Amino acid sequence: MEQESIENLRRDYRSATLSEADVNPNPVKQFEKWFNEALQAKLYEPNAMTLATATTDGRPSARIVLLKGFSDDGFKFYTNYLSRKGKELTKNPLASLIFYWAEMERQVRIEGTIEKLSKEYSAKYFHSRPKGSQIGAVVSPQSQEISSREELESKWQQLEQEYENKEVPKPAHWGGYILKPRLIEFWQGRSSRLHDRIVYKKADQKAWKIVRLAP
Repeated sequence: MEQESIENLRRDYRSATLSEADVNPNPVKQFEKWFNEALQAKLYEPNAMTLATATTDGRPSARIVLLKGFSDDGFKFYTNYLSRKGKELTKNPLASLIFYWAEMERQVRIEGTIEKLSKEYSAKYFHSRPKGSQIGAVVSPQSQEISSREELESKWQQLEQEYENKEVPKPAHWGGYILKPRLIEFWQGRSSRLHDRIVYKKADQKAWKIVRLAP
């Protein structure tokens, strides 16, 4: 594709609007409303989100992970603590999440602090996963260099036989995180790039300040 063709890729957003008068005063309730609408629209993996982290000297990285729960306390996901994102979160427990639901012309951006979920909570979720996924979490040294895919598959097959009639123990290096939000932005695409951007900022432990940003 020629660069000129890429420059001309665009669409005009007209599906919905978003105003301060219409949003829920609680941003998590507003997120729940939008998330349920994404579920009802049968979007593909509406819980897929970009997780952005950074090193202590400001080098950013981002990847797609899956949301596995949310409440007023925050937004939960699971991963390998020894992965790149896990190591970055250990040293710099600040992160950002982005949900993009293209079919609905919507985006949600969340910023906050990160904490680990309890071992008990993580273990409960780990054992609710398909057994193949449990074994995969044991086998994969996530983000580390490996010699080949065959190495992974061989280890997976070995453990599949070893745990055929046994419970797979949760690895100590695997578990959950919760992002406790300090800022949540709801973006609704609008015509002529005059998008609606409504932002909730944490004013204190309970209250949220709602403001509109220019697109």
